[in-house]
Order: sequence, then structure tokens, then C-alpha cells
Amino acid sequence: MIPRPDSHQEMREALRALCAEFPAEYHRKHDEAATYPVEFIDALTRAGWLAAMIPEDYGGSGLGLTEATVVMEEINRSGGNAGHCHGQMYNMGTLLRHGSAQQKAFYLPKIASGELRLQSMAVTEPTTGTDTTRLKTTAVRKGDRFVVNGQKVWISRIQHSDLMILLARTTPLAEVRKKSEGLSVFLVDLRQALGKGMSVKPIRNMVNHETNELFFDNLEIPAECLIGEEGKGFRYILDGLNAERTLIAAECIGDGWWFVDKVTGYAKERIVFDRPIGQNQGVQFPIARSYVNISAANLMRFEAARKFDAREDCGAEANMAKLLAADASWEAANACIQFHGGFGFAAEYDVERKFRETRLYQVAPISTNLILSYVAEHILGLPRSF
Repeated sequence: MIPRPDSHQEMREALRALCAEFPAEYHRKHDEAATYPVEFIDALTRAGWLAAMIPEDYGGSGLGLTEATVVMEEINRSGGNAGHCHGQMYNMGTLLRHGSAQQKAFYLPKIASGELRLQSMAVTEPTTGTDTTRLKTTAVRKGDRFVVNGQKVWISRIQHSDLMILLARTTPLAEVRKKSEGLSVFLVDLRQALGKGMSVKPIRNMVNHETNELFFDNLEIPAECLIGEEGKGFRYILDGLNAERTLIAAECIGDGWWFVDKVTGYAKERIVFDRPIGQNQGVQFPIARSYVNISAANLMRFEAARKFDAREDCGAEANMAKLLAADASWEAANACIQFHGGFGFAAEYDVERKFRETRLYQVAPISTNLILSYVAEHILGLPRSF
């Protein structure tokens, strides 16, 4: 067993026991059928893991982002895919930190119990991508409602969520002093929106990750669904994105441990030319380097989570943790599939499934190149490149 530099062993053991009830064959079946692992998500919900960040007063566990990252890591470490449920963790922060007392009192107990799911966040658009401040979806105030028009893309888990965080422009870009102003966040009840101004087009993709295009045509949202102050939503979303990147880093670390464990076990047992392939330095060194890099990324992940929980600025750490962990897991994935040879491509070994899943994080939720741009500009003080 790979040692872990933290003090969450009891929590990890409980998570591993739950995850063991859903072995590789379970996740493989859902991957092959492109279906959602409802039983697994329900089990996590019943055990309280998806309510980790909800305060105890609202029926949650009252834990921090640090513990939430452990949940995500252990799901992936077990051979599962936390992408089916991670949205609730990072979307939770937007409601927790910026929602009104009334909103939290109404929604959080229902989310904690599993009566409601908050799994979706609609920010990205097809024509603006990560240039978020130029998004074109608008929300215009009309009396006690906002009317939404526009389009979103790569919006995940719509079919398996009751609520969605939506970022829209409430003041035209030409009328604001800074382009980050005039954006607002709403909590949308998907049960009321679907077919009543919002339509969904699923996007088939290379992993079993349910994601969609959304179209808004005069969707009406009650004004009480506005989270925080009107026009201040970009700051709220950035806060949530730091949590998202830290959680994704933990998922990549979980993947990385899975790949290292998988290939290490195989390399000890696979005999070629009368010796285990793990005896060859050409096999040992890539695996060992993967282990080193995962361990380093792990430390940055815990530092990002610590600062987030302490309400300190953690933008640099969150971005660097995501970059380091995504690179480390991809490095481990390549070593794992390479040294399994042809068996790495056989579905029954699960390597090709996990290989596809971890490749996503070189691109989403933010590409590694954009993280490097962030570091260059905001940490090193180099001129903005875009």
C-alpha cells in the first residue's frame, strides 16, 4: 500500500469499504453502456460523503475542502470515476459561501439528505470558452423574475441533477467599468426549467461522462434564485473554481495511485525472457518517476485545500495542484498501458478505461496551458499573453 502524507486514515478506510461494494466490473459495465452509476452515487449520498462540506446545522458533516478531496481521491483510487459526482462538491461552495440564509436553509438540508442533487454548473459557452467575462448568455430583470437567453456547452450531469449553478450577464459588457463586472450567479431548478425555456442536447464523448449543450430561450427564473449580489457573480465563480481545481487534482492523484498500483502488481508477476518485467530498469524508472511526481502533486493539493479552508487566497496553489496532478496521472497512465502491452487495451483490465478518464484532465476543467499562462502572469509578473 502506498503511504499517504495525511491524517485521514479512518475516513479512507470507510470510503474504501464502501467503494469495495462496487468493484471494477460494476464501473466497467456502466462505461460500456454509457450509463450513470446511480447505485454508487446513492450509496455515497446515504453514507453522507457527498454532504461532506455542508455544515452540521444543515444536515451535513461540516467538513472542509480537504476532506472533500479525500473523498474524490478514494473514489478514483478504487477504480471508480468521481466525475459522476464531483460537481456537488465544488458547486456546494458557491451556495455555502455566497447564498442567503433563506437559500441555505431551504436547499442545503435537502441536498444533504439526497432529496435534491446539485451536480451541474453552467458557465462555459461555445464561442467564448475560458474567456468567461465575454460570455453571451444574458439574464434580464423583469419585475420579480430574470429572463435568460443564450447557450452553454460542456454542462455535465444535467440528467442526474435537480439544481444547477448558472452564470449569466445581467449588465451588458459595454456598460461596465471592468469586464469582470455585471455577471451574476443563479441557482436554477432544472425540474422547472426543462422544456420551459431550457432545452438540452447530449454530447457523446470518449469517456462515460454525461455532458450537454444547453439552450435558453426566454427561460424565466424567480429573482430569489439570484445568489449573492447582482453583478458580483464572477468573483463567486472564481471562488468555486479554486475548489473545483483542487478537487480535480485529488481525483488525478487517485487515478495516479491506481495506475501505479496496477502496473507495479503486473510488472512483478509478468514473466518475459524468464524474468519479471519489473526487474528491468526500463520498466522500473517510468513507474518510479510517476510515483515521485504523484507524491509531489499530493503535497500541493493539500496546501491548496488548507488555504481554501482557511479562506486564504489559494488561486496559485489550486492551479498548480491541478497542473501537477493532471500531468502526474497522465504520466502514470502511459506507463501503465505501455507495460501492460496488449493487455492494456483489453477492457477487462480496466486500464484503457482509466486511461481515457484521466486524459480528460489535461483539457478540463481548465487546460494545462492556461494554468501556465496564469502562473506566468499572476505569479511571475510576465505580460498578459491573451
